[in-house]
Amino acid sequence: MSDQSSEASRRPGVSPESDDARASETGGAGPEATCGESPEAPGPGSAGGECPEGPDTTKTAGSESVAAGFAPVPAQSAGSGAGESVAAASVSAPPSDTGPDIPKVPGYLRAPAAPEVWQRRGQQPAPGVMSRLRPGPPQAIQPATLWSVLATALLSALLLGDGLGLNLLLVAVPAALAAYFAARTAGRTLRPWTAVWAVGGLALLTIPALRDAGWPVFLAVASALALGSLALHGSRSWPGVLLGSLGLFPAVAGGVRWGWRGVRDRADDSRGRVRTVVRSGAVAVVLLLVFGALFASADAAFADLLGALTPDTSIGDSPWRVFLFALGLVGALAAAYSAAAPVHWDGMTVRPGKARNRLEWALPLILLNLLFAAFITLQLVVLLGGYDKVMKETGLLPAEYARQGFWQLLWATVLTLIVIALALRWAPRGGPRDRTLVRSVLGVLCALTLVVVASALRRMDLYVDAFGLTRLRISVAAVELWLGVVLLLIIAAGVFGARLLPRAVAVSAAVGVLAFGLLSPDGLIAEQNVQRYENRKSIDIQYLKGLSADAVPALNTLPEPLRSCALDSFRRDFAASEESWYASSWGEVRARDILEKHPVEDRGIQCYDVGREADERDGYEEEDSYDPY
Repeated sequence: MSDQSSEASRRPGVSPESDDARASETGGAGPEATCGESPEAPGPGSAGGECPEGPDTTKTAGSESVAAGFAPVPAQSAGSGAGESVAAASVSAPPSDTGPDIPKVPGYLRAPAAPEVWQRRGQQPAPGVMSRLRPGPPQAIQPATLWSVLATALLSALLLGDGLGLNLLLVAVPAALAAYFAARTAGRTLRPWTAVWAVGGLALLTIPALRDAGWPVFLAVASALALGSLALHGSRSWPGVLLGSLGLFPAVAGGVRWGWRGVRDRADDSRGRVRTVVRSGAVAVVLLLVFGALFASADAAFADLLGALTPDTSIGDSPWRVFLFALGLVGALAAAYSAAAPVHWDGMTVRPGKARNRLEWALPLILLNLLFAAFITLQLVVLLGGYDKVMKETGLLPAEYARQGFWQLLWATVLTLIVIALALRWAPRGGPRDRTLVRSVLGVLCALTLVVVASALRRMDLYVDAFGLTRLRISVAAVELWLGVVLLLIIAAGVFGARLLPRAVAVSAAVGVLAFGLLSPDGLIAEQNVQRYENRKSIDIQYLKGLSADAVPALNTLPEPLRSCALDSFRRDFAASEESWYASSWGEVRARDILEKHPVEDRGIQCYDVGREADERDGYEEEDSYDPY
């Protein structure tokens, strides 16, 4: 301020007092507020002088001209007239952007920001479901996890191409180790339920090594994947158990990205070590090939042993091997990624339904209980009366009566479980009296449904006794039996609490699949049909020939020519193929030994008429004697 006052005092006709007076008229802003912009003080300083830089250089007129979009006009020289200086001052160029206060466009002239279409005002965007349930990205993948994943991929390519057997368990072991190393790196500890799911999954993978039948093997493998996923995520609620059993599939993409980043980072940090490992591996492979070929050519026994232990690979099945390698790699990475960053599926809660009053809720269920009681009373009278009572009351054969009723009772059991689930959702929740009412009504319904399950199983027993056991009949009977176990678990949950009910149902399903595979359903089918034949009933050789090698021990007890006709297809299959030790089941190995010790006779066209006699099915099958049920 003192420098400007002294400069103004040296100008002709301008005094410091005039500056102070002008400052008082403008509100005490001083000469800085009027430099270069006031039309009332034209002078040399306003036309050609430079305004001092400082914090108070905001121009009202200049800002208005900039805001209006006018182009800045260059300042005139000191010799210009007053009018030109006034015009130049009114449209003078705005100051440069070097100052702390830069003229800005007023808020009312700015274009409004485009609002978010799917977002309400004042509301932050909600995170995605997976980002909310997953705690966060895992740490960098560790070398132990990477080596385990690589071992899984290599074993998958080498062993799984020849079939399923012990090789599936061999592939699962390094995959489980990859998940273990990833969980340990993430700081997770082994819990009891995690151990239960893991041990159960590995136990289910023993079924392919024991049984040759494809359908129990498929059930066992699918159940093992579900239990493995539950072991990685550790779920306990109904949404957690249902979604957690499929939790490996959402982790596929994330696991691949996680593994690629880990490999890339470690390759950049240790290029020298990678080259060393590659060279060492190449030298080891060359040595094994050279000396292995020499020893195999020197000793035939060693050549046979080496050929049995070495996987059979060829160029023709290379695309299939590459696919298996990728499948094992992706599966192991998904398991490790889930172990390192599990999804908390228990966070997905299902809101309870609106509670109903006692009369509105209990009246339909009480009427349903009465209907169940009436049906069960009639069933007890009919079924306990024997075959004669059945034929007298219904006019049907016992087997036909059993066949017509089993499927209806099976669906009645399934629908009852759905009714129980919906009833619990809308049950009254007012206090102890409401809880007592709910437990009483639903407990009676579960107990009556257990009698329906027993009636359905009894009908299936009548039907099997008449027509023999088949794969479909033993499967639906096993499902009906498992539904009865679920009803017992619901009754126990009503007495002791439902905290463990979801996991108990999952355990019962896994135990059922494991027991179903260990009991060898194809072996049971063959044994039951052979027993019926020994009791002077017909036998369907054409159906029994389509079973797996698990049925060979029972079919071997048939008399000739039935035995040779039933086992001839197995003899041809075994002669045409030689399975590797890791792709053969114990059932197939046992069947091969039986046929080697007791060779099958070639019966030729004689087998076309064996086992085709009319049986009890023709008693009521009007058009088609084949009964798939």
